Amino acid sequence: MLVKQIWTANAYRNFNYLIACPQTGEALAIDPLDSAKCLQAAKDEGWEITQILNTHEHHDHIGGNQAVVDATGAKVLAHAKAASAIPGLFRGLIAGDIIKVGKTVELEALDTPGHTLCHICLRSHTDQPALFSGDTLFNAGAGNCHNGGNVRDLFRTFDEQLNRLPDNTLIYPGHDYIENNLRFTLSREPSNSAAQQLLTQVSGQDVNKAYVSSLAIEREVNTFFRLESHQVIAELKSAFPDLAAQPDAATVFAKLRELRNRW
Repeated sequence: MLVKQIWTANAYRNFNYLIACPQTGEALAIDPLDSAKCLQAAKDEGWEITQILNTHEHHDHIGGNQAVVDATGAKVLAHAKAASAIPGLFRGLIAGDIIKVGKTVELEALDTPGHTLCHICLRSHTDQPALFSGDTLFNAGAGNCHNGGNVRDLFRTFDEQLNRLPDNTLIYPGHDYIENNLRFTLSREPSNSAAQQLLTQVSGQDVNKAYVSSLAIEREVNTFFRLESHQVIAELKSAFPDLAAQPDAATVFAKLRELRNRW
């Protein structure tokens, strides 16, 4: 499996992706908002975009679809319940569906509600797995739930799906928010030396060659995976004095997301 991460350099800090089969050169475009950059990247690599996968229905993820379809004839794939929100949907996906790219690439659809209720993440069937996480999981952060989402669903996605994936899973998110997210982690857990070290490493990075984390790293630096940390809970009680003495994980997650909304 060949992966090309494309930095859009727009105000929303989107990442787009091409996933290609090394044998055939067929490629899947994930959320190709910057259609021109995606098409040029495919041309430069000698790849043919035959499919588009939208992780969810927000405009900054589907806005480039039509231009890519017009240029390539690619088929659009997305969550089965997003048909009314994504024009030209060719294949609706449910949990466990397999997307094949060329002869060698298999990607599994995960039904990951929270940011929206029609969100798909893709997990690669490769020796080192990769997760294309859209706006569900960011480097050191979690998606918001402002526009059609639900924080309890997002917690369940983290708890019942993402947190059960293997440590060596590479993370390819839909946006670059890593520096601000790490600063939020440190505001919640000031003693987190791994987050501080990573912030030093990525500060001012060339986002055209962005840092790629793993789930092992996320479990160390992402406060939304650190719901049992004594310091996270103590800091949370300072912000929410009425919080129970031993809050459950879902409540900790929701309160962290509430704070991050104002960060």
